[in-house]
Amino acid sequence: MTPTNRYTALDVFRGMTICFMIIVNTPGNHPTTYAPLLHAEWNGFTPTDLVYPSFLFAVGNAMSFAMQKWADMSQAQVLMKIFKRTLLLFIIGYVMYWFPFIKYGPDGHAVLKPFAQTRVFGVLQRIALCYGIAALLIYYLKPKGALIISIFFLIACRLILLWFGEPGNELSMTGNAGTKIDYWLIGPDHMYHGEGIPFEPEGLLSTFPAVVNVIAGYIAGRFIQFYGKTWEMLAKLLLAGCVLLGLAYCWDLNFPINKKLWTSSFVLLTTGLCCIILAVVVYCIDFLGKKRWAWFFEVLGKNALFIYLLSGTGALVLHAVRIKKDMTLYKWIFERIFRYAGQYPGSLLFAIWFMLMCWFVGWWMDKRKIYIRI
Repeated sequence: MTPTNRYTALDVFRGMTICFMIIVNTPGNHPTTYAPLLHAEWNGFTPTDLVYPSFLFAVGNAMSFAMQKWADMSQAQVLMKIFKRTLLLFIIGYVMYWFPFIKYGPDGHAVLKPFAQTRVFGVLQRIALCYGIAALLIYYLKPKGALIISIFFLIACRLILLWFGEPGNELSMTGNAGTKIDYWLIGPDHMYHGEGIPFEPEGLLSTFPAVVNVIAGYIAGRFIQFYGKTWEMLAKLLLAGCVLLGLAYCWDLNFPINKKLWTSSFVLLTTGLCCIILAVVVYCIDFLGKKRWAWFFEVLGKNALFIYLLSGTGALVLHAVRIKKDMTLYKWIFERIFRYAGQYPGSLLFAIWFMLMCWFVGWWMDKRKIYIRI
């Protein structure tokens, strides 16, 4: 199907997000990844920590266009659209963590990956929940009401972590209230184990402040559409970003910036950075008329969600295929091709190569005007 009513700068912003997301998600060798391409270990911030909230911000941008069509639809049709998309995204995300449905045992033989140990929450599942909650809030309460609820979410998140966490360790990985909720709700077997212990960085509690990133993206998208390509729009968007950065650093003194807990200060910081980056993209494309560089990212932005899914499943397939007992196809490609550039440069070159493979699929789809919406 063909896209309608597109805004080039927003496509480019989405494309930049997807490009960087693929690069940070698929290093050739994780232990030899450059520090800026890794998440902060706990409190703090790296460029990589901006990728996920930027994607949520972009989801809100897209909603600002899509929801214009809802005015001509009945309430039942709108709710069906919201719940259908939310459920579909959540199920796809869940299946992605179960895919390719097998794992290798200590003896090197493939066995069926048990359903009981499949991760429930995750990146796409959070996108689904954030989309669904944000869409309902904006539809029923309008942007002003959604903004008020956003402020409530940010304050409530801080209070819940303070009041219901382990005394003295309220913001630790094991002692925070969010982890307790996830243990009770889904159990440790359905949580993320990449930290060495059951801990869910996309858990239920931290999903609510993440909703604010989507609502902020929606408001930014509507703001750009309302003011048009004017200096006033650009100045106010840039100013809003700077104000949010200032608020984030002030709140960081009491409530540390932490991506894995998705703290309120983290929301303000990432939203502010997204506003500033978007303002720069709009300035370059619409004010300076410099568009040649943007085409590369626009290709990714037009099929952002599909290309993200492609990158995730593609990486899983490379990890699942075994060349020999202790060598996956993913590792084999790195060792036989990219490692010769050096461990750190080779790891980065592998990630860029993988991103370009996904980009070529997006380019082929764009040439044929194929745009997949979920």
